[in-house]
Amino acid sequence: MEYTVRILRYHPELKPRPWRQTYRVEASGHERVLDVLLKIQSEQDPTLALRKSCGHGVCGSDAMMINGENRLACSTLMRDITGKNLTVEPLPGAMVQRDLIIDTDRFWSKYQAVMPWLQASEPAPDRERLQTPDEHEKIEESTKCIMCGACTHACPTSWANHDYLGPAALLKAYRFIFDSRDTATEERLQRIGSGNGLWQCYTVYNE
Repeated sequence: MEYTVRILRYHPELKPRPWRQTYRVEASGHERVLDVLLKIQSEQDPTLALRKSCGHGVCGSDAMMINGENRLACSTLMRDITGKNLTVEPLPGAMVQRDLIIDTDRFWSKYQAVMPWLQASEPAPDRERLQTPDEHEKIEESTKCIMCGACTHACPTSWANHDYLGPAALLKAYRFIFDSRDTATEERLQRIGSGNGLWQCYTVYNE
């Protein structure tokens, strides 16, 4: 099937403003949006810039806006695209460096701000620090976050307040606050309870 692919381009050395460029690409339903973008890059336009690493939904590097939704290009199949039109843009709410590549420095600084590592005041045991299945169940879902930034860059509060920690950093804080092996709960609570923390969320009081 032939798809019409519209990509929001930005190449400051060539043009001062972003522009939309259209490509025609043959793709089958089992191919991914990432495959289509790489096909454009290799066969039609080698100047197209994007990030990608593992290509299997683990690293999170190819998060972008696909037909209006923040998604991973490597996890989005062409058969899930409605119709024959595909629109690809960089993640919103961040400065674009070039084409589909955004500046992630602010995102990672927020991540670092919540101390995303295990802190334990007790001496290290001879083997690993153990926890029961029930204790691990409290944090299991939060450990699966791949830090792609899609949620933070879809968050209207993050658009309005660039210093707001955002959902990814807050989830990482949750992961360690509820980890039975960690002893830095109070310090993390102070950090997420700061002026740009949890209470800045516009929907935090909604049920």
